[in-house]
Amino acid sequence: MLFARGAGALTAARNATSSIPIVAVDLESDPVAMGFVHNLARPGGNVTGVFLDVPELSGKQLQLLRDIIPTMSRVAILGDPVLNAPQFRATDLAARDLAIKLQRLEVRAPADLDRALDTAKRGGNRAVILLSSPLIFVHRKEIASMAATRHLPAVSMFAEFAEAGGLMVYGPSLREAFRRCGGYVAKILQGARPADLPVERPEKFDLVINLKTARALGLTIPQSLLLRADQVIE
Repeated sequence: MLFARGAGALTAARNATSSIPIVAVDLESDPVAMGFVHNLARPGGNVTGVFLDVPELSGKQLQLLRDIIPTMSRVAILGDPVLNAPQFRATDLAARDLAIKLQRLEVRAPADLDRALDTAKRGGNRAVILLSSPLIFVHRKEIASMAATRHLPAVSMFAEFAEAGGLMVYGPSLREAFRRCGGYVAKILQGARPADLPVERPEKFDLVINLKTARALGLTIPQSLLLRADQVIE
């Protein structure tokens, strides 16, 4: 059995075998559109797991930033142009509705992060949205530090980003996704076939706010938002 985290790892695993069971956590891809499964209810192949096919999530993050910074008119959005293409499109639509100008910045490798955040600051952006990818997750601590140095509020979907010093998180729990994948592994070891195990999607989305970071950035978090938060880091 193989476990794959992310679209890249899953693609490599699928290219390597069509018979060995693969359990995956992929928060970037539409599993049907990518050909990983035939449909969500009955995957039909050797892949199953937890997938987040909600590109509109970054639009919600944009709205939350506007709640914190009502005068915000420019926001930078960092992501991989291929991996995050659906999220870029969904955020573009949300930005139009909110009359916010977006600056797209491509990040494909760790070396791109510092340059992208410099560009975001020079571009007059009031905040940064980090689209989901293994790169963003792995380098969350460095990103939080670089954003703070440039006085840029940053939001991601990974709770661990706020724990590392980022301003805010809105998204599913990666830990919960891994836990649920453990259930898939147990069922397959007991004889179940991936083809028969429905693909799951995250059911709960957490709002995490780092109040210490907000104060350092000179931001006042609305009480209504603090009351909605699942976790407030002080």
